[in-house]
Amino acid sequence: MANVTLGGNPLHTSGELPAKGSHAADFSLVNSDLGTTSLDNFKGKKLILNIFPSIDTGTCATSVREFNKKASSLENTTVLCISRDLPFAQKRFCGAEGIENVVTLSDFRDGEFGKNYGLELLDGPLKGLHARSVVVLDENHNVVYTELVPEIKDEPNYEKALAAL
Repeated sequence: MANVTLGGNPLHTSGELPAKGSHAADFSLVNSDLGTTSLDNFKGKKLILNIFPSIDTGTCATSVREFNKKASSLENTTVLCISRDLPFAQKRFCGAEGIENVVTLSDFRDGEFGKNYGLELLDGPLKGLHARSVVVLDENHNVVYTELVPEIKDEPNYEKALAAL
């Protein structure tokens, strides 16, 4: 279990992020067409997993916008923006913002991604959502970088995540 804060108030996660050097756990997430997407869909690609509570909050929206800007210049890399939002909300946001360089995926059906990656919030007003975090995977889907953002209202460290590629 890890600890983060929301407005300075402590919250607990369901576990720890995957360890650096470990192989990423497979996942089954819902894409914008309501189909299922898994880690295998990105074989041979480097991945940045931008994970957050809800696309309808300022900081979460900013992280999607920032990674969208940076993703256009990344070679052999896909940015996955993952939350428990409904795919409809993710698609609406990206359409309204002109976001085309990231893939949005939802963990709304069962929350297994959040549980397996140790970032489901266990208490507080965001209970059941994901803690803000970034996980970077190499082309073999080994974990090369993780960041659990200590204060949920803060943005992740984009530069460190990109430098890990």
